Amino acid sequence: MTSYTSDPRHHTSETAETMSDVRYEIDRIDRVLVEILAERQSFMDAAARIKPDRNVVHDRARIEDVIAKVLAECEQRGLSPAIAEPVWRTLIDRCIAYEFGSYDRIKLPEPASS
Repeated sequence: MTSYTSDPRHHTSETAETMSDVRYEIDRIDRVLVEILAERQSFMDAAARIKPDRNVVHDRARIEDVIAKVLAECEQRGLSPAIAEPVWRTLIDRCIAYEFGSYDRIKLPEPASS
């Protein structure tokens, strides 16, 4: 299970006084985001393993459900939908591409060597 640890937080957006303070916190947050995205990616491998058919890897209804949930969470957390929606649509697109590759590695037979 992921623990989402990083360097200690030193400032909030209200207490940061220098660009060095801001950059430290952005770099810290980016390290946590990488950890979280790696965990998300691991579930693309699980989905590829579990899905019975390659044709169900791309699921338009599920994509729109995820976007709707993200936008609802944005409203609660104060994240601009203008940032969140294109970020998540790109994330989903790249995760689907990754899942297709994972599906193929897991489920498609190796070509016979001559």
